[in-house]
Amino acid sequence: MAAKIPTRLHLSEDEVPRYWYNLRADMADKPQPLLHPETLTPITKADLEPVFCKEPVKQELDETTRLIPIPEGVQEFYRAYRPAALIRAYFLEKALATPAEIYYKFEGTNTSGSHKLNSAGPQSFYAKAEGLSSLVTETGAGQWGTAMAMAAGFYGLNLTVFMVKVSSEQKPHRRALIETYGARLIPSPSDTTESGRAILAKDPSSGGSLGCAISEAIEKAVKTEKCRYVPGSVLNHVALHQSIIGQEAKAALDKYGIKPDVIIGCAGGGSNLAGLIAPFMGERLAGTSKARFIAAEPASCPSFTRGRYAYDFGDTAKATPLIRMLTLGSGFVPSSSHAGGLRYHGMNPILSKLYKDGFLEAQAHVQSAVFEAAVQFMKVEGILPAPESAHAIKAAIDEALECKKTGEKKVILFGLSGTGYFDLSAYMAYNNKTMVDYVPGDEELERGFASIPDIPQNRV
Repeated sequence: MAAKIPTRLHLSEDEVPRYWYNLRADMADKPQPLLHPETLTPITKADLEPVFCKEPVKQELDETTRLIPIPEGVQEFYRAYRPAALIRAYFLEKALATPAEIYYKFEGTNTSGSHKLNSAGPQSFYAKAEGLSSLVTETGAGQWGTAMAMAAGFYGLNLTVFMVKVSSEQKPHRRALIETYGARLIPSPSDTTESGRAILAKDPSSGGSLGCAISEAIEKAVKTEKCRYVPGSVLNHVALHQSIIGQEAKAALDKYGIKPDVIIGCAGGGSNLAGLIAPFMGERLAGTSKARFIAAEPASCPSFTRGRYAYDFGDTAKATPLIRMLTLGSGFVPSSSHAGGLRYHGMNPILSKLYKDGFLEAQAHVQSAVFEAAVQFMKVEGILPAPESAHAIKAAIDEALECKKTGEKKVILFGLSGTGYFDLSAYMAYNNKTMVDYVPGDEELERGFASIPDIPQNRV
């Protein structure tokens, strides 16, 4: 009789990967390059370095180096909370009466409560090494802002965080944690920047969006001496840093001879999903795996399932390079009734390309169904999931129930990207049955699509 697979599939500290995996190097058909919005030519290091830190810029533009060494200063930072747990969901399997094996990679054990620290650490390390004194960023639900506050404090850097206004109001405790780490938090849109004032002039009651907050953060970064902007998702160097998630998961599964059939992650801007699937997708691209990959997104902000594949700006003020991605338009503002993050208008270009080429599937879920899955998971597995992560839980449960129906024994892996202890107001709305399942209509989406720039590449 084969030995039972343990509940926790452990890696030792010595087994933590020492390299980030650059999936683009193994993509025969690569994502299209970032474009300069004025010349429509591929963006250069000289274009990006006034906004971003130098080493992340180099990583952003590198699509040929397969393995990129993790600096010792970042490895030291990672040792505080990595390796993250890979857990066999025995109790969930039993509750669902499914023949499927379910595993989840849990990234919520650090104080920030999410996977975001995996990129916050490297970006802060590189900023310090470059001789910068301060950083600026945005945050939606607050996970990235918290992670950056932790990392900036660790490396001795000042930090300003523009937080989507509706999220800052919904999550005062997340704001308190960010400020406790020493960062300055500004609800966005604000009157502290030209872009924020312009947004407020059009809509004084605006609850904000990640696109708004990014505009404000970039504006402050370029106007502040020895300061740079640090992104929390969407861009390729962030996805690179998050590959530590998938590499650890794969190493742990390989130790026990387990090959996943379905790999699922939640998707807002794409960093968690890209990091989780990276090494498994590399095998799929090489023809050595037939695994399926599923992106689980909110029906209220459906970049994958209803977006357009086009060159678009990453922010509302149109200050970023043009990114070829699945997008709802930089002018799209998600409903304020949406709980949690995953409220960005576009998707990482690597993931967008994989979706367009048929290597990645996508599902959109309404939030009441997502919270139902979260509560079901919490009751049996003992972890309160973040609303973002609960989208992946919902998709994983659906897959497991399909296995129950067909009798097929699949191995399902999903990313539990963070905890939901700062999201209890959303859980209260679910419990009180006041949660609203908002799904934008075609007319609303068309207004967002109207903000996509009319350039030759978008007519192809």
